[in-house]
Amino acid sequence: MDYISNTDSEKQQMLKKIGVKAVEDLFKMIPAEIVLEKDLAIKEGISELELIRQAQKLAAQNVDLTKLTSFLGAGAYNHYVPGVITALTDRAEFYTAYTPYQAELSQGTLEAIYEYQSMISELTGLGISNASMLDGASAAAEAVLMAARVSRRSQIILPSTINPAYREVIKTYGRGKELDFIELKAENHLINPESIIENLNQKTAAIVLQYPNFFGSIEDFKQISNLVKKNKKTLLVVIANPLLLGILKAPADFGADIVVGEAQSLGNGINYGGPYLGFMACRDDRKLLRQLPGRIVGKTTDSNDKAGFVLTLQTREQHIRREKATSNICTNEALNALMATIYLATMGKAGLQEVASQCYQKAHYLADKIEELTDYQVLNKDNFIHEFVLKVKKDPLTLKNRLRNKNILIGYHLQKVTSADEFLVCVTEKITKAELDNFIEELEVF
Repeated sequence: MDYISNTDSEKQQMLKKIGVKAVEDLFKMIPAEIVLEKDLAIKEGISELELIRQAQKLAAQNVDLTKLTSFLGAGAYNHYVPGVITALTDRAEFYTAYTPYQAELSQGTLEAIYEYQSMISELTGLGISNASMLDGASAAAEAVLMAARVSRRSQIILPSTINPAYREVIKTYGRGKELDFIELKAENHLINPESIIENLNQKTAAIVLQYPNFFGSIEDFKQISNLVKKNKKTLLVVIANPLLLGILKAPADFGADIVVGEAQSLGNGINYGGPYLGFMACRDDRKLLRQLPGRIVGKTTDSNDKAGFVLTLQTREQHIRREKATSNICTNEALNALMATIYLATMGKAGLQEVASQCYQKAHYLADKIEELTDYQVLNKDNFIHEFVLKVKKDPLTLKNRLRNKNILIGYHLQKVTSADEFLVCVTEKITKAELDNFIEELEVF
C-alpha cells in the first residue's frame, strides 16, 4: 500500500489544478546529466505482519545483559531498575508530556522536574540544578563552554583520566569557540597536582576532573581545589557518578563550581547505549545561573496563593535573542529525568548508600581474589571504588573471547586508551558472589 493514498483520479485533478500534465513535469528543471535513469534499488513494501517477523528476527541477534555476566562499565552501568519506575513512567500523562512548553498545562511534569532538580542539588551539594541535559558527555561539554563564558578565558585543562569519549565531545564543542585545551597525562591512573601547577595561568578558564575518574580512582581533589582557588577566575568542573555519591563526599565539599555527569545509573537501563540522561548543577551564584544552559523549573504561588510550578529560566535561542543564548540544547530529558527522580525517591538516602556500598564491597572482593592469581594484577588496587584496572600477562584477546564464550564480559579493553593490554573491570550490586567466584575460576584456569 502506498504511503500517500491519493487515487489516480485525485492525482489528475491536482495536476490539472497546477497546470501540468504529469508528475514528471514538476522536475523538468533538474539537469538531465544528474537525473537517475533507473529505478531505486529498494525492495517492494511488505505487510505489517511480515515487518514484525523481520524485526523480531533482527532483534533475536542481540544478546542482552540478562543472559550474560557483565563487568563492563566505562560510563554505562548495569544497575537494578526497580519495577515501580516502569509502572509510573508508562502513565500517559508522563509518557506523552515530554516538553512542557505550556506551563499551565503541565503541572505534573513540571513538579517532577522540580523534584529532580532538588535531588540533584542535594546529591552534589550545589544550590542550582537545571532540568537535565542530553547525556553526560554533552553536559560536560556545556559545562566547559559555560566556564569559558563566565571567566572570559579560553584555556581548559583536560586530564587524560577523563572518559575518552567525553574528552572528544568536549574538544568538539570547544573547537567552534576557539578554546585551547591543555591535555595532562596520567601517572599511575591519576593526575599529578604538580602538572596542574605548571599549566595553571591567567588564561585558564577551567580544570575538568572526573569523580571517580575513568579508571575508577579518586583524584587528590583537596589539593587540586586549593590550587584552583588561588587562581580566582578559574572554575573547577567535576564529572561525577551520581550513584556513587551515596558513599562519596559531595563535590561541593571540595570546592566544585560546576558538577555534571551521566545519570543513567539512576533508574535508567543500559538500553543498548541510550537514551541517557545528563545532569548539571552549579554553585548558587548569579553569574553562573545566568550562564547555565537548558532550563530551570521553579516553584511559585499564583494570585490565590496556591503553589505552582513554572519554567523559570530558559536560556536557549527560542526564548531569548539568539546572540544571548547559552546553548543549543532545545529540551531536557524529561522522561529519563523522571526515571531518576522515581529511583532516588524509591531508594532514599539509605538505599542509595546501600547500592553504592555493595558496588564497593563486591568490587574489592573481586580485586582481592584476582590479586591472589599469578597472571593478573590490579594496577590501582589501593584507590578505586567499583571499577579497577586489570593487567593481563597472557594474551588479552584470547582471554576476552574465551570468557565471552562462557557468557562473561570481562570489561572494557583499554588498549585504545592506554596502549596497554589492560581491562577496566566494573562490579555493580547486580553481580552475585557466585558470579564473582565463577569469574575468578575462569581466570585461574585460562
